[in-house]
Amino acid sequence: MPEITLSPLPLNPLGDTGMQVSALGLGTVKLGRDKGVKYPGSFTIPDDRQAADLIARARAWGINLIDTAPAYGNSEERLGKLLRGQRDQWLICSKVGEEFAGGQSSFDFSAHHTRMSVERSLRRLHTEVLDMVLVHSNGDDERIVREEEVLDTLRKLKREGLIRAIGMSGKTVAGGLLAAQYSDVVMVTYNLRERGEEAVLDYCCKNNKGVLVKKALASGHIAGEEGGDPVQASMDFVFAHPAVTSAIVGTINPVHLDHNCSCVLRALSRSNPTRT
Repeated sequence: MPEITLSPLPLNPLGDTGMQVSALGLGTVKLGRDKGVKYPGSFTIPDDRQAADLIARARAWGINLIDTAPAYGNSEERLGKLLRGQRDQWLICSKVGEEFAGGQSSFDFSAHHTRMSVERSLRRLHTEVLDMVLVHSNGDDERIVREEEVLDTLRKLKREGLIRAIGMSGKTVAGGLLAAQYSDVVMVTYNLRERGEEAVLDYCCKNNKGVLVKKALASGHIAGEEGGDPVQASMDFVFAHPAVTSAIVGTINPVHLDHNCSCVLRALSRSNPTRT
C-alpha cells in the first residue's frame, strides 16, 4: 500500500466537552457483524491482520475517533485487542440500549441494563473510561428521552468518571432536538438524500453541542447521479454545515478509506479553509 503523503485530517471541538475529534471517524460494524446490515453488497469481515492494518491506516490519516456498539457483533471485543497499547491515541464512542443476537435486535433502556452495558463495554474494550456513550435508539426517540431511565443513568455514570460525554444516536427530528437539550453530543443521519434532521444540526450549532453524522454516504447507496464523484459530493454537502464535528464512515476497504479522507480534506478546504 502506498505511503500516505497528504495532510492529516483536522481536529474539531466536540461541542463544549473539551475533546478534539477528527473530521472523519471510523465506524466498526463491519469488524464484528455481517448479518442484518443494510449495505448494498455483501462483505467479508476482515481478519485481525486486515483490521489492524485498517486501523493503522486510519490513524495515519489523523483519525482519532472509533465508533462501535454492543449491537455490532464482536466489534467491541476485537477493538479491545486491536487497540491494546494505543488507547491514548483514540477516542472511543460506544452505545447502549440495543442488543443484537440471533439475527434480531432487541432494546432495553432501563437503568439496570444501561449500567450493565457500559460496564461490559469497558471490560470488552479494556479501558477505564469511554469517551462517548450514545443511546442506540429504536426510533421512539422522544419517549426514550422523556420516560426511560437511560439518559439519567448515563449522567450518573458520567459523574462517576466512567464516561466523558453522553448523547443519543436518534432517528427523528423531534427526538434529536430533545436529546440535544440533555446531552453533550448527538448522532444524526445527514446526507444528500436524507436532509430531514438538519434542524437538529442548526440547534446544535447555536448551542455548542457536538454532532456526529451517520450514513453520510447513505450506507453506500449514494449513486453517481449525485455528481461525477458521489463521495466528494456527499462530503461537500455534509461539511458545508458548520455544526458537523465528524462524519462516521464504516469502510473496511483501505482504498475507500484513502478516498474518503481525501474527499473530506477537499470538502473542508471549500467550506471553510480555516478548518484544514
